[in-house]
Amino acid sequence: MKTLARSLVTELMRRSRSLVVLLCLVSSPVVAIETSGIAWQPYDDGIFERARREQRLVLLNLEAVWCHWCHVMAARTYSDPGVQALIARHFIAVKVDQDARPDLSSRYRDWGWPATIFLDADGVDLVKRAGYIGPEAFARLLQAVVDEPTPERSSSRQEVVEGEGIGEVVAAVSPSLEPALRKQLLQRHLEAIDPVLGGLRTAQKRIDRDSLEYALLQAAGGDTEAARYARTTLDAARQLLDPVWGGVYQYSTGGDWKHPHFEKLLRIQAAYLRSYALAYGLWRAPQDLQTAHAIIRYVDMFLTGPEGAFLVSQDADLVPGDHGAGYFSLDDAGRRAQGTPRVDSHRYARENGMMIEALLVLYEFTGDPALLERASRAAVWVAGHRTVSRGTYRHDDQDPDGRYLADNLAMARAWLQFYRVTADRRFLQAAVHTARGMSLRFRHPDAGVVPVSEQTGPLRPKPDLEDNIAWVRFMNLLYHYSGLSEFRDAAQWSMRYIATERVALASLTEVGVLLADHELANDPLHLTIRGSKDLSSARALFDQAQRLPGFYKRIEWWDTREGPLLNPDVTYPELSRPAAFVCTQRVCSVPLYTAAEVSDFIAEHTVSVASPPVK
Repeated sequence: MKTLARSLVTELMRRSRSLVVLLCLVSSPVVAIETSGIAWQPYDDGIFERARREQRLVLLNLEAVWCHWCHVMAARTYSDPGVQALIARHFIAVKVDQDARPDLSSRYRDWGWPATIFLDADGVDLVKRAGYIGPEAFARLLQAVVDEPTPERSSSRQEVVEGEGIGEVVAAVSPSLEPALRKQLLQRHLEAIDPVLGGLRTAQKRIDRDSLEYALLQAAGGDTEAARYARTTLDAARQLLDPVWGGVYQYSTGGDWKHPHFEKLLRIQAAYLRSYALAYGLWRAPQDLQTAHAIIRYVDMFLTGPEGAFLVSQDADLVPGDHGAGYFSLDDAGRRAQGTPRVDSHRYARENGMMIEALLVLYEFTGDPALLERASRAAVWVAGHRTVSRGTYRHDDQDPDGRYLADNLAMARAWLQFYRVTADRRFLQAAVHTARGMSLRFRHPDAGVVPVSEQTGPLRPKPDLEDNIAWVRFMNLLYHYSGLSEFRDAAQWSMRYIATERVALASLTEVGVLLADHELANDPLHLTIRGSKDLSSARALFDQAQRLPGFYKRIEWWDTREGPLLNPDVTYPELSRPAAFVCTQRVCSVPLYTAAEVSDFIAEHTVSVASPPVK
């Protein structure tokens, strides 16, 4: 698999007029902020046996190297002598960079960052706290946990749901939502969105990717209210765009878009890039394309290694613990005169796969060869440095066997998107190979998939809603491209998990369940070009097929010299010249010989796309 992946992306780059000399770089470790007086331990399963032997509790400090309040808690709380004494007397202190441990990040994402988790020697969660805690309050909390080491029932919705058994693996009878549950999820979606300010009705303003994509899907079907909400969100979220360097800040506090937290995470850049690319594909608004390019400019400037791989994040603070508002109000010269915030130089397969896919989605709608080349450079590095057995990918150099679902799913999505924009069958083979490796390693025996393949300690992996939504959507789309029923079965396996009421309702805003259900119940828009890849007329048809709006599409280019398509589910006539064929949910076209004929057929046989006012 390593040879296949590396050879095909290298050849692709040669065709895109660029040769890259790859450097075998080892990611330098991020220097953690040390807190003298606390014997921090890395997380491993052995800490629970030690806790049992020493009759101690476990304090798990999940932080992020880019996180302002993590820095503040390290400088103020964990440096306090009283806090240090209590920890030394009663706890095994464990510090984890959540970006480096996707399993723990997934498990405790609702509680950070920083997330403070207290566990007993059996790995039972006793108390969970989110965010910064001052030294005096933290000392009281430490003592309270020591005095009463029993599981605390939180008043938060997530904890209540967990108390009702969300951690248990359950399966619906049917791999689709019951009508009443679907109606309830839709109503919750409408109640969650903010039609005035955009985004969701939450204290932290950011683009919720699935909510926006669902609105864009509805807008493409003629829903003017959904179109207005999507446009409002996209325009408002532009306030999180750094006007000097580009790139988007993580979120804004205060229930508006005017109070940003200044950290810049690659996964956030990828999510926003993909969102603005989909919006550009739908409406062709120039400001959406400009925003996408501003994100790419920042990533190229700060979050790209010399070999082309993408880096994880840039810190919110120039000086750890000092708020960055003054710094980020400066122009480029003023900032650089003071220095630049620290960059986490790890190269994770997950973040690289996400950014590769986002670049290729924008390439799909623009045809800009620089985007294809940029994605190819990163893919070459990942193929050469993160590939392991069975077509799977490791998170980093500390992950010997590709044990995290998120890395593999991100790279599988990237390979499928490469196939969609290039029609090179080896990319589809790579996606199939990775999907099979994932099915062997991450499927739970009862239903759904788990975020980590192997974990021997008490923190056993359990299915995660977000992971399973992404799994359903990818496996279902791969099924349509490949025709292999094993991937349809894999999608339904996870859908039977998320279609249960207590799982589907576990989040107040998880409209991704509706997206997964919609795609599993419907065929994607199917466009096939039949003709030699040497002919410019066939190329023009393929390019036009890619420019059509939407993400849930199956685009293929059948050059008969390459043999039958992997999924030959439609019989096409032999013709003397290249032609396109379009199949919607209701009808398939006659041969279409020009790009204009393709566009006209789509317009005639699908609901027209709403055009909201553009600010």
